[in-house]
Amino acid sequence: MPLVTTKEMFEKSMKEKFAIGAFNVNNMEIIQGIVDAAAEEKSPVILQASHGAIKYARIPYLRKMIEAALEENDIPIALHLDHGPDFETCKMCIDNGFTSVMIDGSKYDFEENVALTKKVVDYAHSKGVVVEAELGKLAGIEDDVNVSEEDAMYTDPEQAKEFVERTGCDSLAIAIGTSHGAYKFKGEARLRFDILTKIKELIPNTPIVLHGASTVIPELVATCNKYGGDIPGAKGVPDEMLHEASISGVSKINVDTDLRLAMTSEIRKVFAEEPKVFDPRKYLTPARESIKNTVKHKIKDVFGSSNKI
Repeated sequence: MPLVTTKEMFEKSMKEKFAIGAFNVNNMEIIQGIVDAAAEEKSPVILQASHGAIKYARIPYLRKMIEAALEENDIPIALHLDHGPDFETCKMCIDNGFTSVMIDGSKYDFEENVALTKKVVDYAHSKGVVVEAELGKLAGIEDDVNVSEEDAMYTDPEQAKEFVERTGCDSLAIAIGTSHGAYKFKGEARLRFDILTKIKELIPNTPIVLHGASTVIPELVATCNKYGGDIPGAKGVPDEMLHEASISGVSKINVDTDLRLAMTSEIRKVFAEEPKVFDPRKYLTPARESIKNTVKHKIKDVFGSSNKI
């Protein structure tokens, strides 16, 4: 099966009320863990590469590894650019076989965001590629994205409607309280489902995306810390809230931090328990399995996308 766009995935998700996991990829083991999980659960999946991941792994390697995943598995897979910082990066990915790109103009004022997004949409649509845009600012740090709590802001539903109408974007990432990184909340987790409801009322046919939506799984954090890590007070979005989002109109939920924790916790454990190990296969194999288990949990228990291909 060739790479697909997210268009049909999202139509099905909106109709049947489930979310599709968009998992950040950086190397072979991460790709294998994600795709193995999705294949076992018979779930569509979005593999997304950030600007930082592209600099690290390089597009030809990412593309060929994902082509290998397509050879092994008969499930819908989309290749998506996460947080494209400018038109040039989006164009580069479109020209290199990505089926979906995100242009993140949320750091600009409304009119600049509209103009930049429209430029990307026009080019992408001419090549059969779909576009995700963002309105509102999420706090936190992830690769090249760094927004302070003071600068974060919720998405305005009326603006969201105008933005989609003027840009023609295919999906919209909104800010309702999630944030990037491992430290999403200082107090109790809280998402503005009232904003989500209003946005879905105004743009019912536009797929909605949640960024910064890792759970920051406590068991993985504990394992990291037990074996020499220093991640105190990390807190993410509880599974229950993400599940509610998935049945309340969110079509795509991004996961990055949980994958990093899944991989790092197992590598730290091997290094601590078996200090003589220096064969990368000895620590990357359990790391890959941990990613697979984490993704299966998300697909099956949180997003509800099992058996949705």
